[in-house]
Amino acid sequence: MSGEASKPCTAFEGEQLLLKGPLLEVALAVKAASDSGASASVLVFDDKTGQVVDLDLRGTKADIIDRLSGPPETYVGRYRSTPTEPAKSSTADPESRGRGRPRLGVVSREVTLLPRHWDWLVTQPGGASATLRRLVEDARRTAGLGASRRATQEAAYHFMLAMAGNRPGYEEATRALFADDRSKLEQSIAAWPVAIRAHVLDLAFGTRAASRD
Repeated sequence: MSGEASKPCTAFEGEQLLLKGPLLEVALAVKAASDSGASASVLVFDDKTGQVVDLDLRGTKADIIDRLSGPPETYVGRYRSTPTEPAKSSTADPESRGRGRPRLGVVSREVTLLPRHWDWLVTQPGGASATLRRLVEDARRTAGLGASRRATQEAAYHFMLAMAGNRPGYEEATRALFADDRSKLEQSIAAWPVAIRAHVLDLAFGTRAASRD
């Protein structure tokens, strides 16, 4: 199954959960619901982004499987090499590297710090360079966690906007979502349909939501 066909998605038939699973399975369920005359509109959401997925449900189930299971289409653009352009090797010619120790990817550049910063760095285990690398890696991890949290909030927001933008408590729910206030969010969406409430919390808090339910 291709990456596109296996990405996690959720389908809603009106206010009711239709299916949650890989896109291919969800698409087939939506096709079946459409063929049987679904009484309410069906929307499919990408669980990673919260955005609506536009599905091509023309033809038979086999046609849908072929479309979703095939490799993604690629296009030659201004910044993409053409199919006839030779690929550049990522490995340098061994002869051009010369003899000696292999390069480890370390780049030497000037760093400007105040005297007190240098005084502190030289007292750290491993020396100044090792300490700076450690600090940079810690900062990257912290920034990554923040970006990941923001992504889950954005996914929940997009889903809420599509499914509950006109419902009571939507504005309060949005503020609570971006304030990372689960209790306030639960209060704001208490009157919403059960399936919609559950999916909002799942997108916004993931395993944290499940652990407290």
